[in-house]
Amino acid sequence: MKKPVLVVLAAGMGSRYGGLKQIDSVGSCGQCLIDYSIYDARRAGFEKVIFVISKGLEADFREMVGSRVSRGMDVRYAFQQLEDLTGDIDIPDTRTRPWGTVHAVLAARDLIDGPFAVINSDDYYGPEAFRVLYDYLANHTDRPDCFQYAMVGYHLRNTLSDNGGVNRGVCRTNRDGLLENIVEQLDIRKADDGGRFSTDGGQTWNYLTGDTLVSMNFWGFQYSFLEEAKKRFPILLRRALSLHPEEGEVQLPVLVTDLLDRGRAQVRVLSSGDAWFGVTYREDKPHVVAALREKTEQGLYPENLWA
Repeated sequence: MKKPVLVVLAAGMGSRYGGLKQIDSVGSCGQCLIDYSIYDARRAGFEKVIFVISKGLEADFREMVGSRVSRGMDVRYAFQQLEDLTGDIDIPDTRTRPWGTVHAVLAARDLIDGPFAVINSDDYYGPEAFRVLYDYLANHTDRPDCFQYAMVGYHLRNTLSDNGGVNRGVCRTNRDGLLENIVEQLDIRKADDGGRFSTDGGQTWNYLTGDTLVSMNFWGFQYSFLEEAKKRFPILLRRALSLHPEEGEVQLPVLVTDLLDRGRAQVRVLSSGDAWFGVTYREDKPHVVAALREKTEQGLYPENLWA
């Protein structure tokens, strides 16, 4: 069986954050947030990382991230490009950004030949999360009748920002811990011990408890996912563009839900006791810096991760 590899989605430009948050330093030795996730991934057993980036970000990313990470990992790069895999789909002249996270994963298709994990570049997931997902991928394969995937879930209360709304995939599981569906809710804001969101511009609010299980885009897939993604991406993209011609895209929860609805896959939801944090907004950065400093002082990380 092939060793699992790690795919890092880093092509986004961080519009709400106000800069290139993928390469913004949060550690005392210049480390970015992604350095800590990859360090945790390496300790869990991952040896190869594939960064999915935009071509225009390549030089800065190689210098500020790849040059460090390559001291401990086999580093590869894939480039998410607007025209890739769109076939005969008409691309609006005003479209500049690519087509979502499914499109980003497919950008790395030629570099993946076995099981793989997917993470965002601007999230801290914690060491236990990487251990449980690596163990799952290393010990499970697809069944003849059903693909076997996994997702690390987090409690909503641990994933919200003090500085504005966030988008989260709200999950429903069955008694066996398998994902039944996942619904992307936009602009969830802190409210007491949980969160609230509105679908009518704030006239009415829907509330979620703090224990609500959400996806932070930490997935574990078999190679079969790439094959399904290549087949389903054009179909799902056309559907998205018919609803939102200028902004339509295909996110991983959409394809996962499509596979669940068609009985093609099962997704095991794995739990982690780690606290999540991230830098959705620039104002989130001081909290992240302080949290990582505390974890370093506690001995969870060395001062210089890649020395």
